[in-house]
Amino acid sequence: MRSIIIVIFGILIGLGYGCKETKKGAEKEMKEVENVEEEVTVEKVSFTMQAKSGSEVSGMVTFTEENDKVTMRAELKGLSPGEHAIHLHEKADCSSDDGKSSGGHWNPTAQPHGKWGASEGFHRGDIGNFVADEDGSATVEFSTDLWCLGCADDSKNILGKAVIVHQGVDDFTSQPSGAAGARISCTGIIE
Repeated sequence: MRSIIIVIFGILIGLGYGCKETKKGAEKEMKEVENVEEEVTVEKVSFTMQAKSGSEVSGMVTFTEENDKVTMRAELKGLSPGEHAIHLHEKADCSSDDGKSSGGHWNPTAQPHGKWGASEGFHRGDIGNFVADEDGSATVEFSTDLWCLGCADDSKNILGKAVIVHQGVDDFTSQPSGAAGARISCTGIIE
């Protein structure tokens, strides 16, 4: 009986030592993982759209920068059903009733107007077209590593620009801005 107790006691000590070593190993792994993880910075700014040119278009635009990529999400309402163009314009100035105080398309690289990514060239503000549903609502999402929020690179920094929604569609060929029609909603992207 005594030998059975000694064997059981030995097993329990071995198990306790093994658990302790496993716990130490797990703690060491966790510390290594914590040291490897990089700190991810996420910047986010949101703006309210203002109706222009006698429209009733409203909504919110949010820009989120994470891992050197900016994502724009625009939630819009009050649009006529169908296709509309959306662009970034030169100035965060929505003071005029027609939205023209925002200037032309944002084009820091002096390219011809065209569809985003076109080999012939495109403006950094040439986001493109989207479709509003029968209720006049739309959600537009766009991501790129060619934009930043407040960086020192003037060819990427979108702060100080405006988001413009047009009544019509961008034809991607007309110079200098795609013949997209009236500016029906505007918001300035200000720090």
